[in-house]
Amino acid sequence: MNSRPGAVGTRPFAVRLKIVYPNSSSRLEISLLMFEVDVKRFLPNLFLVADGMGGHKAGDLASRYTVETLTDSIKNSASDNPITIINDAIVELLEKAAESEQYTGMGTTLVVCTIIGESMYVANVGDSRLYLYDGRLSQITRDHSLVAEMVALGKLGRDEARRHEKKNVITRAIGGAKEIMADFFEAELTAGNRIIMCSDGLSNMVEDEEIERVLASDIPIEDKTKQLLGRANENGGKDNIAVVIIEL
Repeated sequence: MNSRPGAVGTRPFAVRLKIVYPNSSSRLEISLLMFEVDVKRFLPNLFLVADGMGGHKAGDLASRYTVETLTDSIKNSASDNPITIINDAIVELLEKAAESEQYTGMGTTLVVCTIIGESMYVANVGDSRLYLYDGRLSQITRDHSLVAEMVALGKLGRDEARRHEKKNVITRAIGGAKEIMADFFEAELTAGNRIIMCSDGLSNMVEDEEIERVLASDIPIEDKTKQLLGRANENGGKDNIAVVIIEL
């Protein structure tokens, strides 16, 4: 699958974002290749991963279409509620993708996040993930996949799910149908928290314990990203990998 990470838009650039909380000296920083878009009038920040499916060219088109359509919708929003802004944008994206001829046979996962004050608002469709590290690693999103459903029903263990032959079968995707709904999550943040968003190219190849160990380390954020990518490839990575790390 073809993964598109970052804060999104039209041209790539290296960026370091900073958010200073009103009553705290804590800050949020991220440094990686991103795609620029002006959504600050609507949301103070926007992070997302879109992991496209349908072959190399089709997957890239699907993820690009998702990024551009979602951010256009956000820029046209009349709401000041972050959940409403993101939900309306995803609903519009699902409708356009389901009706678009150029999207036929393609699809993409989506995980999107915005941080406002000390609150994080997250939405996901598919099996791209968002984790929060606050001394221990927790998966905030819920996978929309066949093996995740089997684990929830007690038919499969988590370790078995990682090796299951159908671990890549997802049950929801952008482009699948306009009736599909995203899951929404909200979490409170404190100084020192760390967030990672990733495609299944990482989560399928690197154990949660290893992700936690890397996030807990004091090495620079760029080195954390490199370590995780390296571990995924060392473990036989066969898929494109998207990783976004946010440190508060």
